[in-house]
Amino acid sequence: LQLVESGGGLVQAGGPLILACAASGPTFSLNVRGWFRQVPGKDREFVAKINSNGEITVYSDSVKGRFTISRDNAKITVYLQMNSLKLEDTAAYYCAADRHWDANWDTGYGMDYWGKGTLVTVSS
Repeated sequence: LQLVESGGGLVQAGGPLILACAASGPTFSLNVRGWFRQVPGKDREFVAKINSNGEITVYSDSVKGRFTISRDNAKITVYLQMNSLKLEDTAAYYCAADRHWDANWDTGYGMDYWGKGTLVTVSS
């Protein structure tokens, strides 16, 4: 099973950007999907997660109200719509998947699957 992110790039502060995470392979275990981000030299940070039917979402305080996570189960793809981007949103963004809602989504430790990441750079 593979997770592949796309949509990263350079964007001006205040602008929008949408990331996508496509899955391929035996996807039956992709119950909970989510996003993390990491800046070099800093710990990985939880961004958002979404349950299997898309009805329950959780966001970090730093992105709440600006980012929206959604999923298209037909395409086995998860999206992260990022609005009102700030300089501090600059990071490598990684999608993750796990069978369990109560996995270590705070730290990402032990996630079942990870993508390789996509870089988001917010400029002033």
